[in-house]
Amino acid sequence: MDTTKRGLAIHFTDGSKLHIDFPVQAPNETAAQMKLEEVLKQRQIMAEVDGTLVIIPFENIKYIQLYSPEAFDPPRIALRGASFRD
Repeated sequence: MDTTKRGLAIHFTDGSKLHIDFPVQAPNETAAQMKLEEVLKQRQIMAEVDGTLVIIPFENIKYIQLYSPEAFDPPRIALRGASFRD
């Protein structure tokens, strides 16, 4: 498993989905948590993707799956070991 890769799966309200892969963005767990909190405050995701700036407002997002182990602050995760069910 590549521990330098991170990713997002963004699920939109219209049923579409977007996957974004990216390298580690922060030097440590604290910095990663601060970056995540800043994105949540701004209510938009801004990413440089293939040389362009992409801005995704939260208003169009149903939910986000974050694949970034260092950004998970255990005391702040409400549910553990959960799974989706139809």
